[in-house]
Amino acid sequence: MKISIVTPSFNHAQFIERTIQSVLMQNGDFEVEHLVFDGGSTDGTLDILRRYEDRLWWVSEKDRGQSHAINKGLQRATGDIVCWLNSDDVLCAGALQRVVQAFADNPTIEWVHGRCNMIDEHDREIRRWISAYKHWRCRAYSYAGLVSENFISQMTVFWRRRVHERIGWLDESLRWAFDYDLWLRLGKLGDPLYLEQPQACFRWYTTSKSGGGFRGQFAEDFAVAERHAGARTDWLRRKKLKTRAIIGVYGAMENLKFKM
Repeated sequence: MKISIVTPSFNHAQFIERTIQSVLMQNGDFEVEHLVFDGGSTDGTLDILRRYEDRLWWVSEKDRGQSHAINKGLQRATGDIVCWLNSDDVLCAGALQRVVQAFADNPTIEWVHGRCNMIDEHDREIRRWISAYKHWRCRAYSYAGLVSENFISQMTVFWRRRVHERIGWLDESLRWAFDYDLWLRLGKLGDPLYLEQPQACFRWYTTSKSGGGFRGQFAEDFAVAERHAGARTDWLRRKKLKTRAIIGVYGAMENLKFKM
């Protein structure tokens, strides 16, 4: 089985080598295709990519943003299974072997996701309570629950490349919630399989895309839920309540500079 990993990148020289190494350390009965689509970095990222160009494929050119870079990668990918791994996140040891085994054991499953830890810019685990909460929510997955709250961690999600023939590509009009929109489209094809072992680490820091723009992110997140909820106004009511609560928690953490 072949896995294609797409990494969108722009001025992440501080982190991208750790991302690359987390892919290279994966071992198992599979083939890996790592595709890096850089948006024209000027911070030393390209020097790092050149050092690894015998182990991955990369290009640096102007793009229309993160979702466009990912779409270019997904359209070029040749793997049976695909995903994207941002240039500041990392895979956990053994992650790809667990993914391959999951798809091999469950031939009718179209997508899988797994447990995620949160780390800071120094690779220290933080906010364990958020990771524990998401783990609890993932174990009790339902499509209605996913519409009311986006609890799936993007860097842990893998899906069969063939699904794009049925659901299309990422919506490039979305800035933050294009992953959530994809999960809701995948969810209409069937429930995912959840891998309970830590599969990846999401890096949170104040200048990251998620760390610095959570209010805009949640507004777009709600709009995506509206798109998929249809006539289920009860799902949207729960979504509104959960979104208000989460924004309140994130706002409190921002004010207190709170890390756990």
